[in-house]
Amino acid sequence: MRILIAEDDSILADALTRSLRQGGYAVDHVKTGLEADSALCAQTFDLLILDLGLPRLPGHEVLRRLRARNSHLPVLILTASDSVDARVKGLDLGADDYMAKPFALAELEARVRALTRRGAGADAARRGRRLDGHPSRPAQLRPGRTNRLYQ
Repeated sequence: MRILIAEDDSILADALTRSLRQGGYAVDHVKTGLEADSALCAQTFDLLILDLGLPRLPGHEVLRRLRARNSHLPVLILTASDSVDARVKGLDLGADDYMAKPFALAELEARVRALTRRGAGADAARRGRRLDGHPSRPAQLRPGRTNRLYQ
């Protein structure tokens, strides 16, 4: 499982990265919203942990762009904005979960496990299956027609 952390606080990001790697996750870290948006366009992740207060492109805009691309990537917002309005806005924009800072690391780890568990089945069809290095898609079966599979 691969996680992208979009967080401008290096100390917090390092602590999260260490903890998640100890839990068996592959973790990438970016510090700006533009870097997050670029990484999400170029690579495949199983979860995004997103700060809303990112420089160069706010986290809300990163999330809006992600959902505009029809991505079903699970998103956990982790931010200092803890008002009810902020939580509602983040969830309505397409976040799957929301945690306010400060937070308990054990709770964040449990939420990550839950989101990756749910996301593993939900987005598997969109993950880009490959056969001999080329994109593949499931065979289209039609009733009444004989389909031959070759190897």
